[in-house]
Amino acid sequence: MEKEQEQNQKNKQDQDQKSEELKDSNQETLKTEDEEKKELTPEEKIIELEDKLVRTFAEMENQRRRFEKEKEEAFDYGGFTFAREALNLIDNLERSKQILKNDESLKNSKVLKKTLEHLDVIYKDTISIFSKNNIKPIESLNKKLDPNLHQAMMEIEDDQKEVGTIVQEIQKGFTIKDRLLRPSLVGVSKKSQNRDEKNKENKENSENK
Repeated sequence: MEKEQEQNQKNKQDQDQKSEELKDSNQETLKTEDEEKKELTPEEKIIELEDKLVRTFAEMENQRRRFEKEKEEAFDYGGFTFAREALNLIDNLERSKQILKNDESLKNSKVLKKTLEHLDVIYKDTISIFSKNNIKPIESLNKKLDPNLHQAMMEIEDDQKEVGTIVQEIQKGFTIKDRLLRPSLVGVSKKSQNRDEKNKENKENSENK
């Protein structure tokens, strides 16, 4: 009985050992297969390196272009905020001229004429300095309203102008290079109410006939 138990135990140990050996053998086989798959030929290695180099150079070129673009924008538009604030000079000159023109005590006087002439010289010099720095006024009067350049503040009855034509400039707008610095504030034409009613009445009379 004891011999039989010893034999069974030995057989079990032999089976366990064989199972371990088989398991190790399978792992070695799989490891070898993986290594064979991972191992590249010299040509494949060269192709892989070339691909990495191309990607690296492409990324470097993209970074260079981004840097150049940012540098150009900083050079061209770095003074954007300053330029917009400087437009207050133009506005103040215009307001000063208007105040002087509306002053009853100065009307038709030589003092007023001389002062307005000096203000005009300052205005033209300021516009000239702006233009040299690519800051230019937007043409508005008698132009069609352009939402990209103009901001309509009011409608003015004018039967002589096509509807939507700018007939009054409230505040001059400016551009800096190809960008809008500030829009022109304008008044645009519309048909008079009386004319609209008359046209409606004529149309009704024509239909009744």
